[in-house]
Amino acid sequence: MAFRWKNDLTDRDVTDEAVWLNRRQIMGGFAGLGLAGIAGSAHAATDEPNSWEEITRYNNFYEFGTGKDDPAKYADAMTIDPWSVRIDGMVDRPGDYAFDDIMAKMTVEERIYRFRCVEAWSMVIPWNGFELADLLNLAGVKSGAKYVAFETYLNKDEMRGTRFPVLDWPYVEGLRLDEAMHPLAIMATGIYGRDIPKQNGAPLRLVVPWKYGFKSIKSVVRITLTDREPPTSWNKANAREYGFYSNVNPEVDHPRWSQASERRIGGGLFAKNIPTRMFNGYADDVAGLYDGMDLRKFF
Repeated sequence: MAFRWKNDLTDRDVTDEAVWLNRRQIMGGFAGLGLAGIAGSAHAATDEPNSWEEITRYNNFYEFGTGKDDPAKYADAMTIDPWSVRIDGMVDRPGDYAFDDIMAKMTVEERIYRFRCVEAWSMVIPWNGFELADLLNLAGVKSGAKYVAFETYLNKDEMRGTRFPVLDWPYVEGLRLDEAMHPLAIMATGIYGRDIPKQNGAPLRLVVPWKYGFKSIKSVVRITLTDREPPTSWNKANAREYGFYSNVNPEVDHPRWSQASERRIGGGLFAKNIPTRMFNGYADDVAGLYDGMDLRKFF
């Protein structure tokens, strides 16, 4: 890893789950590695924990429907075994990489990340995964590559939501290469040490914690290195509302709602909104990626 970072998230910020009863042993092991999660928030100590059900039953995966509970209802129809990821474009070793072969070469870590949706709700999720940079290095990034494009699995027989023109399927996303190579950007394979559920993007999804959640594309089947900014699904659907970068920024509102605060899932009907932090609380780690950029223009 290029660097380590200071963590101020605690167990109380993590979505509740029985496997977390052994948390002290787990964190003791990570302390020995010099890794203890990701930057947290000043209000962390007072947060009520979410439940496993909230993480797995309240999410967006429009390939299975637009309702928050649709993915949990219908994602089981998706075939995830066997699974491979095609890595192509400006790489030294293009090809179809089998999921099991990828996992045999990757170092899986626990990363406790804040997750902020553009719809102004949030969670804290303990992911298991590996750094995206390690996967890109496995394929070999060629000189001149500037962007990384991602594509989601598509099977209209299994994904009932794709029968409707909600978006231009398949779902696609993209990062600038330096964003993709940043140590905070991971490919998640699990939650709470368990395999990631299908509704959360099994078996392999991107997680970019300083960006709005829709950038963290699910069920990835293709990664392409390119020298041109790739199209992204929500930007294609409505460029006025969804920029390419989509960094969490409380000072840049969505045209239809404020981004200054967020609702933590699990806080109850009368829960108070909490202030949103720049780059979702990861400014110390990632702000340098955008030095000199107008973050209102390049939102």
